Amino acid sequence: MQVSIQDAEGRELPHGETGEICVCGPAVFAGYYNNPEANAASFRSGWFRTGDLGHLDEAGFLYITGRASDMYISGGSNVYPREIEEKLLEHPAIAEVVVLGVADVLWGEVGAAICVLKPGTTASEEHLLTWLDGRVARYKVPRHFHFWADIPKSGYGKVQKRVIREMLMDLSTRQPQTAASNLAMTGSEDSK
Repeated sequence: MQVSIQDAEGRELPHGETGEICVCGPAVFAGYYNNPEANAASFRSGWFRTGDLGHLDEAGFLYITGRASDMYISGGSNVYPREIEEKLLEHPAIAEVVVLGVADVLWGEVGAAICVLKPGTTASEEHLLTWLDGRVARYKVPRHFHFWADIPKSGYGKVQKRVIREMLMDLSTRQPQTAASNLAMTGSEDSK
């Protein structure tokens, strides 16, 4: 099987650059039966588009860094939430985190980090902003931090991003948004 990291137009990217992981070869399925629309969306110039994002290193090792559907564009730059999540998980107070792109009038989309703290620890938006400074590029730093008691998951343990988006939209329609109102809703302090 051949692996190619491609940009949005199907051009192969050099080693170290993140793009969509595409594959071709005899082990790759031939396509969807009687579904030309799905085939057109999933195949490009003979390459199957996996929907996964990643990069190849100089030795040819593949690193999967996220899903194409999770990526958001902030101020014209692609932001890959998994990179930010992995960095936030290095913080000693963070037990779980999900980063999503949310609508923003100025930037198009900005990051919103939903954080679950480890028992007996504390963290604030200001603290995490300071902690992230120099660890990720400034345009990747989430603009919003929410502290929840837990992250919604399916029965299989998969993070339910659609549910989280709905909860964030519900929070954004409440005026004014205060730490006390978020504490009442989630059982955990939200630093906004």
